[in-house]
Amino acid sequence: MAGHSQFKNIMHKKGKQDAIRSKLFSKLAREITVAAKMGMPDINMNPRLRMAVLAARAENMPKDNIQRAINKASAGDGENYEEVRYEGYAPGGVAVIVEALTDNRNRTAGEVRSYFTKAGGALAETGAVSFMFDHVGLIAYDKAAASDDAMLDAAIEAGADDVQSGEDGHEIVTSLEALKDAQKALEARFGEPRKASLVWRPQNTVPVDDEAGEKILKLIGALEENDDVQNVTANFEVSDALVAKLQG
Repeated sequence: MAGHSQFKNIMHKKGKQDAIRSKLFSKLAREITVAAKMGMPDINMNPRLRMAVLAARAENMPKDNIQRAINKASAGDGENYEEVRYEGYAPGGVAVIVEALTDNRNRTAGEVRSYFTKAGGALAETGAVSFMFDHVGLIAYDKAAASDDAMLDAAIEAGADDVQSGEDGHEIVTSLEALKDAQKALEARFGEPRKASLVWRPQNTVPVDDEAGEKILKLIGALEENDDVQNVTANFEVSDALVAKLQG
C-alpha cells in the first residue's frame, strides 16, 4: 500500500460512518468556499471551484450543502482561510506532506507538530520532503467510462503525461499547467470525471515493517482527524498482513 488512500478505506470500515461523513463534508465545504472566494462563484469559470465540487459530488455531498458553501463565499461570510503546507518525516524515514486550510496558522502548526512528535516523527521545513514528490494533475474516471485503449488515446490527444487503467477505473496524470485543458477535452468525450485535482505523487515508495507501518498509519489518522487538514500524502508501503489486521 502506498500513500494513504487505502488507509482511508480502513478508517471508513472501522470508524463511525456518520461522524466520518460529517467531518468530510465540513472539509469539502471549506475547500468549496475558499475556491469560490478566490475566483468566480461559477464552476464553469473557476477551475479550482469545479475540482472542489467534483470532489464533493464524488463523496455524495448533497447539492444543497454544495450550494450553501458557494453562497457563503459570495456573501462574504465566514472566516478567511489560509493555505498552508507542512512537511515532515514519519517513522522509518517516510516523507509526509500535509495540506491545510486554516484561520489560525499558529494553532494548526502546533497541532500538526504534536502529531508528528507523538508518532516518533518530526516536522521539517517547507521543501524538506516535497522534492521527493511530483505535484501533478489527476483526472479519474470509472471503468465503465471507456475502454482502456479509448481512454489512452483520448488522454494522449488531451496532452496527458500518463494513464493508468485497472479494475478501479482510469487515472490520467497531467502537468499542473495542462490539467484544465486536459479535463475539458476528456469531459467532451466521456462526460464529467469522478475526480479532478492537484495531487502529490511520490517518486518512489519506502517499504516499512509492520511496527513502523502501524505508527505511520496512526499518524496519518490523527492528521486526517484535524479539522484544518485537507490532504495527507506519504511515500510508504506496508504489508498486506498489516492492512488485513487493521481491517479486521
